[in-house]
Amino acid sequence: MLKGFFNVPKAVNEPVKSYAPNSPERVAVQAAYAEMWNSKIDVPLYIGSEEIRTGDTKTMSAPHDHQHIVGTYHQAEKSHIEGAIATALKARTQWTKMAWEQRAGIFLKAAELIAGPYRARINAATMIAQSKTIYQAEIDASCELIDFLRFNVEYMTQIYSEQPKSNSDMWNRVEYRALEGFVYAITPFNFTAIAGNLPSCVALMGNVVVWKPAATQVYSANLLMQIFKEAGLPDGVINMVMGDSAMVTETLLASPDFAGVHFTGSTGVFNDIWAKIGTNISNYKTYPRIVGETGGKDFIIAHPSANPKQVTTGIARGAFEYQGQKCSAASRVYVPQSLWPAVKTQLEADLKSMKMGSPEDMSNFITAVISEGSFDKLARFIDQAKKDTDAEVIIGGNYDKSKGYFIEPTVILTTNPKYSTMETELFGPVVTIYVYEDAKWAETLELVDTTSEYALTGAVFSQDRYAIEEATVKLQNAAGNFYINDKPTGAVVGMQPFGGARGSGTNDKAGSMQNLLRWTSARTIKETFVTPVDYRYPFLGE
Repeated sequence: MLKGFFNVPKAVNEPVKSYAPNSPERVAVQAAYAEMWNSKIDVPLYIGSEEIRTGDTKTMSAPHDHQHIVGTYHQAEKSHIEGAIATALKARTQWTKMAWEQRAGIFLKAAELIAGPYRARINAATMIAQSKTIYQAEIDASCELIDFLRFNVEYMTQIYSEQPKSNSDMWNRVEYRALEGFVYAITPFNFTAIAGNLPSCVALMGNVVVWKPAATQVYSANLLMQIFKEAGLPDGVINMVMGDSAMVTETLLASPDFAGVHFTGSTGVFNDIWAKIGTNISNYKTYPRIVGETGGKDFIIAHPSANPKQVTTGIARGAFEYQGQKCSAASRVYVPQSLWPAVKTQLEADLKSMKMGSPEDMSNFITAVISEGSFDKLARFIDQAKKDTDAEVIIGGNYDKSKGYFIEPTVILTTNPKYSTMETELFGPVVTIYVYEDAKWAETLELVDTTSEYALTGAVFSQDRYAIEEATVKLQNAAGNFYINDKPTGAVVGMQPFGGARGSGTNDKAGSMQNLLRWTSARTIKETFVTPVDYRYPFLGE
């Protein structure tokens, strides 16, 4: 930590509020939800000091009540994206020179605004437009985002304090510069915290950003921009744009001043972006930083020694919280024959007890998936499993989009460990289980490692320490976040840095100092105090 007058507070994780009936936080979020539900917002492009309304608009609705319009947002033309680049580069002149303490102050204030006056509203926005339950909204839009903002400041000071050795006749130091150009931040629908972190952590390190949120997350992204502005973020440092994804990306990646991309989304889109960067590589002033967290086909494997109730709870929470729409959600499970009867019985009981509906009713555990496209994809896979001879829908399998995009929590049992839903990322409340022979533990570990192109999260349940060690070693490359006797979701900033490799991304670990280092360009400075005046070294003699 940097020493001196401007020491920042030690980062601590934001406590999760209970939202118990009649609690103050529950009353506050219910009031915010009702007020926001009945107010239609109009979201502009945020470019510099301007709020631009192009007139080319799209509507925003609640996934759990898709006929209810909660607002509109404006879409950019190519000229607006070019303007965002110019605005960001102009802002960079002052922003990159600003003392780190001043940048830190902005984002620490943003954290406190979310922790206090904006908490109910950011949670309600996430409930309304992303269909999260209050608990899922609280741990995401409030707690995780607050943690990102606080811990990133602490990580920044740790980076700046890392300095080389010097001696009495020379002073060596490293300057952690901002990247030369602008960074393109692309954020997903499923976590408001990710939408806030990807542009803000880049800006914290002195960079300027053009940010494109997912169309299905613009509602809460708009509130994030208002919070950043209230916290004192100067105009042009983060510019928020919406519009045709291909056009926006093509325009930004064509600029010689493109210096990096911070991405969370699908593997296919990330691959396309990487390819475009490669095509344009000779045009850039500097080699761009490419940081991405992409898809997952996250696993749970239970050893015969595992506790069946623990395994079942790991499946129920890991697969179905937020409708399975977490990057880390469990979607393929390997259960030994000896445990399967107990796991199946408990899983049937757990899923039968889960209520589904609007997040406004806080007794609901399941709400809607994000869009009609997601709903239709999930329905197709469920229908196919009902037809196939090597798969069977054993729990759930119903769906209805007449009011909202509701998919019942669904469990598919397969006799084929390479069945399509064991390999394909679905991003919904569907989990596939393969039952293996107890004696084939080692072979099943091999299946886990080789079945999927992804390597994001995974979990092993076992009471046998030798089995835990065997799984930990064998699955070393199968998951960037590996859990022992716990569900494969719920990474906490400062505790479990998050990210995976293989088809799951560059594994730059959001929520850690490692990620922030990607947004700096180090310059080493050596200052000699008594400079030599003769080229001759002693070995030359007289």
